Amino acid sequence: MRRTGALLAGVPLLTGLVQLPAAPPADAAGADATQAASGAGSVSVSVDTLTPAAPTEDDTVTVSGTVTNKGKQTVTDAHVGLRVGLLLDTRSGIDSVAKNSTDVQNVFGSEVGDKYAEEFDKLTPGISQPFSISVPVDELDLGQDGVYQLAVALSGETSAQPWPQTLGVQRTFLPWQPDDAGKKTKTTFMWPLVSTSHMTAETRSDEQQTPVFHDDDLAKEISPGGRLDRMVALGKDLDVTWVIDPDLLASVEAMTDRYEVPGEGDDTVVGGHQAVAKQWLTQVQEAVADKEVVALPFGDPDLASLAHNGTSVSGSLSHLKEATDVAAGTVEAILHVKPSTDFAWPVDGAVDPSIVKVATSAGADKVIARSDTFEETGLSYTPSAPRPIGGGTTAVVADARLSTVFQGDMTKASASTLAVQRFLAQSLALGLQTGKQRSVVVAPQRTPSASQARAMAEALTILQDGTWSEPQGLVAAAKAQPDPAATTKVPPASAYPSSLRKHELPRTTFEQIARTQAKLDKFKVILSDQSRVVTPFGRALNREMSVSWRGRQSEAAIYRSGVEAYLDTLIGQVRLIDKSETKLSGRSATIPVTVQNNLVQGVEHLVLRLTSTNPTRLEIDGDAYTEQPVAVSGGHSQSVKFTTSANANGRATVVAQLYTQDGQKYGEPVTFDVKVTEITATVMLVIGGGVLLLVLAGFRMYTQRKRAAAREARERDHEADEDADAPQNPETAGERPTQDSGAGDPEQPSDPAPDTAPENAGPSGTGERVDR
Repeated sequence: MRRTGALLAGVPLLTGLVQLPAAPPADAAGADATQAASGAGSVSVSVDTLTPAAPTEDDTVTVSGTVTNKGKQTVTDAHVGLRVGLLLDTRSGIDSVAKNSTDVQNVFGSEVGDKYAEEFDKLTPGISQPFSISVPVDELDLGQDGVYQLAVALSGETSAQPWPQTLGVQRTFLPWQPDDAGKKTKTTFMWPLVSTSHMTAETRSDEQQTPVFHDDDLAKEISPGGRLDRMVALGKDLDVTWVIDPDLLASVEAMTDRYEVPGEGDDTVVGGHQAVAKQWLTQVQEAVADKEVVALPFGDPDLASLAHNGTSVSGSLSHLKEATDVAAGTVEAILHVKPSTDFAWPVDGAVDPSIVKVATSAGADKVIARSDTFEETGLSYTPSAPRPIGGGTTAVVADARLSTVFQGDMTKASASTLAVQRFLAQSLALGLQTGKQRSVVVAPQRTPSASQARAMAEALTILQDGTWSEPQGLVAAAKAQPDPAATTKVPPASAYPSSLRKHELPRTTFEQIARTQAKLDKFKVILSDQSRVVTPFGRALNREMSVSWRGRQSEAAIYRSGVEAYLDTLIGQVRLIDKSETKLSGRSATIPVTVQNNLVQGVEHLVLRLTSTNPTRLEIDGDAYTEQPVAVSGGHSQSVKFTTSANANGRATVVAQLYTQDGQKYGEPVTFDVKVTEITATVMLVIGGGVLLLVLAGFRMYTQRKRAAAREARERDHEADEDADAPQNPETAGERPTQDSGAGDPEQPSDPAPDTAPENAGPSGTGERVDR
């Protein structure tokens, strides 16, 4: 009995052991076990298209993509199907699903139906297979309006696990609101046209001031297919608010004419993208016509860096004011539209009291923030964007979820599709939170890539054609009725994200800007045409504060140093010419000092001071120093003469220094020695005696020559008398005698030539020309 009982008790256990499948070898299932432990399946499911993204009644939803076996074992009896999950009624729930979108451990619901699946006999490791599934909307069993989970799952078997199981999944979202909402959400989408800094302060000396660019990368961005080309092409048909950095427009406009870019070594070459620049500007003009345009301060200055590291440096805020003042004029002149300049846009919308103070110091009264800065407490819904924060300033709080969804790599169709569906899902969930109509602002990253821009445009097109949202401009959004329950307290400085703070421009940036500005202020006062220097350098200093330098500290330092070095070169073009030792013989003399101007324009308002370091020995105009005004034309030099007087023999050091009219030193001084040698009365007597001897010798030579000439004349007269008394030659008796002209006998070949040519003893007429 005991044996029989033991045997019967062991039958269930034995039966259970027989029913258990054989465990796979550890080596064969190692990779798959690792993936399962992490929540990801051994098969990757990629959803490349989902159309329509926001279906309505009678639509057919089509999902296509690829499945790829990432494991080491072949998958058999595989098929791809669709699963619809429960309604997601919170925005945080959407975030949670997106975070775990490939987790096979929590597959929900059942498949829509066998006939809406695509089967595969097998999936070889490393091989991808495409799929496409189309399902009528009424087969999805969608109920009330809202956001539904939609999972695309692959099921199959492996040799190690020979039973049906989910090996891969991709979750996404299906927004469902077939009818128009009673109160649509007003959505503002900021469409940024911003780039990095490209132009330098350097210009050529021609009349057009040919600009020199830091690089030629801007040409790539505006060329067909480039990032900025796509931003314009995609944005022109959308109802968006264009947010533009005037520096970008000014740089492209400069490229429409002659410009230069770096070549080999230190040389520059002429840029060749004039046609591309003209075409892009024309496209921008057409795109923004009759659209809302917001102009950022010139160069898009980094407001947070300025607030945290620059305000303690004198003059830093004045650069922000200048950048704001020139913004509207630049945009209007190039695009022929009048922009708004009332908005300030800190990096990622992160603000604290100091950032708000700096942002509004230049005239802006609206600061674009983000909801991850203005975190709400106690509200179950997302309030409208505008928040009055005191002092007449409005914080326009962009929605963080909608603003950040298109960050990351969007080059793959699957990533773009998922981002579009998530954006639409968050937008619909926001609209269904409450019956109140709200104004929502989307502030994406400043410089979206071409693929990111494409995804943004796709989502925005669907949203604007949808049933729960309507477009609104940024100006109108800022004027919308604020939600009285929304927070209006600006976060403290301690809450500013450390990840942003570590990329800020350091204090040394603003110190170098201040140093360069001080040099420019001293230099410009001597110029006859200040605009040729002040304008390009002023805009370059604005660019030195640009947000685009974040994360590029070494490049930023090279750019700043290049601007300062070029200014030093220009300043050095106006200088004093070096002098060697000068000897002064006598009690007084004139000393010339030469000022050289190698600029193409004239300089004025300069004063040259000559100073004697030993006025007891050498005085300048009767004093220790004297000054004379200086004005020199472009490309010329001028000698300035100073009268000096010596009081004693010896060497005296003299210093020549240029000053501006306000007493600031200009350039380097020139120091030289003056050696004074006194001339005694005895030396003067010897010199005078020598001069007298020379005069007497000359007079004696003159009288001797005059007597010799008279003696020769008497001899010629005597010979002529003898010839007259002699008989005539018969061969010439019949010839008519030559008539005397009254100027003496005709000259004979044997007569000696005169020593000097005859001179007219009378005075020259008033119009007589004298050749020298």
